[in-house]
Parts: sequence; structure tokens; C-alpha cells
Amino acid sequence: MRHAVVRELCENVASPLSQLFKQPIPDLVWLGHPACDDVSMVGGKVASLSRLAAGYRVPPGFCVTTAVLDQWEEGSAPETPRRHVREALAGAYLALGERCGAHDPRVAVRSSAVDEDGRSASFAGQYDTFLNVSGIDGVIEAVGRCRATLQSERVIEYRRNVGLPAADNIRLAVLVQQLVPSDVSAVMFTANP
Repeated sequence: MRHAVVRELCENVASPLSQLFKQPIPDLVWLGHPACDDVSMVGGKVASLSRLAAGYRVPPGFCVTTAVLDQWEEGSAPETPRRHVREALAGAYLALGERCGAHDPRVAVRSSAVDEDGRSASFAGQYDTFLNVSGIDGVIEAVGRCRATLQSERVIEYRRNVGLPAADNIRLAVLVQQLVPSDVSAVMFTANP
């Protein structure tokens, strides 16, 4: 019964998780849902991937929105979010497990900044990604570590070099997505003349 309630709440983006957790927090949004196209809420990487998921087979995942990360306990260790944020992540991870057919699915936890993948800066490799993460504690720690990347020297220097404002004003979202084990992988670079 509890699993069905959590799944229904996580799948229905129009219904805030606050009904379950008695705290006013924004929804976690699923790839392919129209709300996941809002760059100010999910960042450039997730918005692009969500548009792709609307028409193609993409492994399932949910986005921890900028508003949810804004509620992370300031100055806390990466693995210690506020209780209602932890509960929301646990519910979404449980629903992802049901979608994947696995109790503790292995996931990729990827950052998605609001100003990344833009016309003037891509931020490729600047923010952290964590692969092969499983279990809610591992997911929560990885989400917190992605969030902490905003203050890394690498990101601060990159922002300075491309003429963007300091990281204090930047909003970040995080994607938690089913990991697809691969036999072969590659990266392709393109150029736009």
C-alpha cells in the first residue's frame, strides 16, 4: 500500500509531495514529463534529456529540482539533507526501483546547472557525476556531493574564465537515472561552423 501511494505521488507532478510529507516542497519531476523541460527548475542537461525522453527510449530517472536543492541544509555534510528532502528522495528512489524492476537500482547521479549547456559555456566535465550508485543512502550522498560541486575550485575558475558570475547565485538540479551497463561506450564531439 505504501509503495503504491509513493509511486502515485511521484508520478503525478501536479500533486506536491507535501501531501505525503506535510512540508511545502516542490515536486521531483520525471524525465519525459513536460514540467521537466523547464531549465530554471531542472537545468540545461536534464531539460535536453527530458525532451529526448519524450520521443525516444531513455532510461527512467527523476530530477531533484533546483527548489529541492535550495532546501538542503546549508553547511551540512552532503549526506545530511533536511528530513523532508530525504523522505522525498527515498520515495522517488523507491518509485524508480519499481519502474526499473529492481529493489535497489543502480543509478547515475548527474548534476544539471541552470546555466550549463548554454551558448557561451558548456561546463563539460566541470560538475561531478557519480556512477553505479545504489541504495537510498548512496543516492542521498551522491546528490549532496553533486550540490557541493557548485563551490569547487574547478567550477569557480571555469566560471571566471568564461565571464560568468560567481557560483553563489547559480542554481543546480540533479538527475538520478537508471544506470545502463555498457559493453562499449564512446564520446562524440561535433562542431557547428
